[in-house]
Amino acid sequence: MLILLPPSEGKTQRRRGRTLDLETLSFPELTGLRATIIEGASEISARPDAHRLLGVSPNLVEEVARNTRLHVAATAPAGEVYSGVLYDALDLATLDPGSKRRANRRIVILSALFGALRPTDRVPAYRLHPCVELPGIGGLTDAWRPVLAPVLEQEAGARRLIVDCRSSTYAAMWNPRGELSERRVQVTVPGASHMAKHTRGLVARHLVQSAAKPRYAEDLAEILSDAFNVRITEPERPGRPWQLAVAPLPGSR
Repeated sequence: MLILLPPSEGKTQRRRGRTLDLETLSFPELTGLRATIIEGASEISARPDAHRLLGVSPNLVEEVARNTRLHVAATAPAGEVYSGVLYDALDLATLDPGSKRRANRRIVILSALFGALRPTDRVPAYRLHPCVELPGIGGLTDAWRPVLAPVLEQEAGARRLIVDCRSSTYAAMWNPRGELSERRVQVTVPGASHMAKHTRGLVARHLVQSAAKPRYAEDLAEILSDAFNVRITEPERPGRPWQLAVAPLPGSR
């Protein structure tokens, strides 16, 4: 299966470590646009009105300044750099070796700066939203969409389920079409966004801990049923995803 995750707004910056090497990142087809966006983000982040252009609070001066040091800042695996609620629940560091290998094969993280990443790809901390417009590039969602489509379509393969744990903002960067849309399962969580992020992280963790290779949406419900209340709903119409509503069972991690 292919598990799609958003990044987190909160990111942990390493003080020491190797600097960014775009050639080592997964999905090398994205290298050209990554380099262009890095330069655009660095340029705009050095401006006095950077916080307004990036759509962030004026108090986040240091986070914005990170965008001007992307080539020289220390990097860490993306699964460690992203440190929000979802990633706390996913807790990659405590997975057993087999689950870590499955996580690195199955999880793809969508990023406004890098397009798509594996959890092991080494990146620096940054602050960039896909709704931002950069000079000469335009809106990042629109810039990434045609570039990501062939890469992620190939990654999804001929028979892999697509488990979509993204927010709507990052879902707009790639919307599976045609036959792939029939294999997309959108994970939904009733309640507040904080709990939704936490639960999606738990779902991703549970799925990488399982060695099962589900082929159909109904198989996911069976895999998750020992830790979650699950309701699977067929697509409303062709081209729409399956809906997988989940809520953790009392006492489950």
